[in-house]
Amino acid sequence: MTTDVTLSGDRFEIAVDGTRAGLTQFVDSGGQRIFFHTEVGEEYAGQGLAGTLVTRALDATREAGLRVVPVCPYVKRFVGSHEEYADIVDAVTADALATVRAGQAG
Repeated sequence: MTTDVTLSGDRFEIAVDGTRAGLTQFVDSGGQRIFFHTEVGEEYAGQGLAGTLVTRALDATREAGLRVVPVCPYVKRFVGSHEEYADIVDAVTADALATVRAGQAG
């Protein structure tokens, strides 16, 4: 099984053997990358793909000099259990939630 994580617009996507298996979506605002949705297809469940996807997305976010706002429940749990990302995580605020809503409406 070969996996690949790529940045595509407002999302990171993970592919397995060339087929998209999941994604994590975000909106960038004011030096923050606000992650609001993560999913992996049911046929790929239990293979650790969500963790691989989010790890690579967070690493790329750090490399881009952005901070992480974990609106997505999965990303929130992930950063809560991976202290190596604590230095780049900001709290979810009403402004962050409004930014997500505005981004989804547009």
